[in-house]
Amino acid sequence: MQPEILLPVTDPGLTSALDALARRHRSASGPMMQVISLVGATTEGLLGRLPAPVLNGLQTATERGLDTAFEAARRSRGVVADRPDWVNKALGTALGAAGGAGGLPSALAELPFTITLLLRAIQGIAAEHGFDPESEEVRVECLRVFAAAGPLDADDGVDMGFLTARMTLTGAGLHGLIGKVAPRLALALGQKLAAQTVPVLGAVAGAAVNYAFTSYYQEIARVHFGLKRLAQESGEDEGLLREELVMRLTRSSR
Repeated sequence: MQPEILLPVTDPGLTSALDALARRHRSASGPMMQVISLVGATTEGLLGRLPAPVLNGLQTATERGLDTAFEAARRSRGVVADRPDWVNKALGTALGAAGGAGGLPSALAELPFTITLLLRAIQGIAAEHGFDPESEEVRVECLRVFAAAGPLDADDGVDMGFLTARMTLTGAGLHGLIGKVAPRLALALGQKLAAQTVPVLGAVAGAAVNYAFTSYYQEIARVHFGLKRLAQESGEDEGLLREELVMRLTRSSR
C-alpha cells in the first residue's frame, strides 16, 4: 500500500491561520527575555546554582507533581470555573513571589502548586477550544503541551519537539506518558528553581520567573489546541497542518 501523499496547504484562510499560530509560538518566550536580564545569567549558569541532591531528585519530584496536579486540577474543575489568562498570570506571579522569598526551600514547596496552576490553565484553554479536559485523549494532549522545552530553553522558544511528538495511550497509559514527559519538564522547572535562588532579588525574581512560565505555557497551549481546532473546522489533515507550522517555525529560526 502506497503511503498517503500530503499536499501543501494553499487555502488563504488556512495559511493565514497557520501564520498567526506561528507568530504566537515565536512570541511565547518574550517575557522570559526580561527575566534573563533580571537574573543576569545563562540557563546553564542558573542550573549550576542548584545543589546536586535537588538536581538528582527533580525528575522524580516533577513526575510526582504531575500525578498530583492532574488529580487536583480534575477535582477543581467542578468547583472553580476556568480563569482568563491574566488571572492565571497574576496567580502564578504571586506563587513565584512567595516561592522566591525564602530561597530554595520555599521554591521547592511552591513547585507542586505552580505545576497544578499551569495544568489547570492548559485544561481551561483546551475547553475554550471545544475539547473536553475530562477525556483521556485531551489529558494526553495537555501533557504534550508540557513536553515543550520551556521558556528558558536556549532555542528562544522555537521548540518543535512537542509538535512532532507522537504520544498514544498504549501500554502504561497516562501514568507512563507522565514518566516520558517528566524529564523534559524537570529541566525547565530546574531552571525556574535556580532562577528563584538568585541572591538579593528573591521574591522579585520568583514573581518574574512564574509570570514568564505561566505566559509561555498558556501561549503554547493556544498554539497546540488552536491547531487541533483548525484541523477539525477545515477538515484538513492535522498531521499536514503540523508539518506546515513546523516549516514556518523552522524558516523563522534560521
